[in-house]
Amino acid sequence: MRAMVIEAPNTPLISKDVPDPVAGNGETIIDVTACGVCHSDLHVVEGSIGRTPLILGHEVVGVDADLGPVLVYAPWGCRKAECAQCSAGLEMICADSHEAGVLDPGGYAPRMRIPHREYLLPLDGLDPVTTAPLACGGLTAFRAVRRAIGLSESSTARRKALVVGAGGLGQYAVQYLKLLADAHVTVVDTLPARQATALELGADAAGTFDDVAGEKFDSIIDFVGADATLAGSAKVVARGGVVVLVGMFGGTVPFGFGHLPSEASFTTSVWGSLDDLRELLDLARREKLVNVVETMPLAAANEAHQRLRDGTARGRIVLTMN
Repeated sequence: MRAMVIEAPNTPLISKDVPDPVAGNGETIIDVTACGVCHSDLHVVEGSIGRTPLILGHEVVGVDADLGPVLVYAPWGCRKAECAQCSAGLEMICADSHEAGVLDPGGYAPRMRIPHREYLLPLDGLDPVTTAPLACGGLTAFRAVRRAIGLSESSTARRKALVVGAGGLGQYAVQYLKLLADAHVTVVDTLPARQATALELGADAAGTFDDVAGEKFDSIIDFVGADATLAGSAKVVARGGVVVLVGMFGGTVPFGFGHLPSEASFTTSVWGSLDDLRELLDLARREKLVNVVETMPLAAANEAHQRLRDGTARGRIVLTMN
């Protein structure tokens, strides 16, 4: 089969013939329909996570011979009985995990090996192309929002939430915060076009950190994770509030009394559990989630990556096999 492969860090993906995947005991092979493009793909290309050579892609929809159209749960844990994280259903933080498209071959290919059929969730009528990004972008934002809601101890009557970064994940977070918490949602982003998109999706306000100076927020979700965004969040988080870090741009913030508001919590949120993904798909079937998605052919993967780097993608890009 012909796949898009990264041979070494910081090199373009190449289209090449690779062996068809073979299913072992308990495994299955799916025909890939489409695969979303994610910033984590760029981190693999840059060599900061994962390994090379590799077939990228972890936001995968495909067709299983028995289940029909499916969405793939991609953060595969070790599933050993002695693993506390896997036993608790938290495979995405397993120390010996082997995520699709990061360590194992992913969905930038016509066919893909799945180690356990449990990782295949039937679409049950959901559109494959717009559903593909839920496997990571949508799921990561979903878990981060629920952690932000659950951990905040601020006493504000109506929760004030701040979403940092209005790319694909931030766009999902705006909708989840409205649906799950009826929050007053402010978005900060340096790009006016993304601010406008956030307002279209239901945000109550959008601007930059300069525009929210002096305000306090119960829940902050940082989808960037740079020094500047963490410093900005530290200035506007309420006492007893929470900052949930999702973005992987290497930022840090000083910790200690006097550096942060009293009893404010700073934590990370990583991808999502299999149960989280099931609940998210149920939500997607009940509610009309707006998925800002554009499609490109698999052969255009390098162009899609560049658009993601440049910030010119309005929402999520999905690569199609046809």
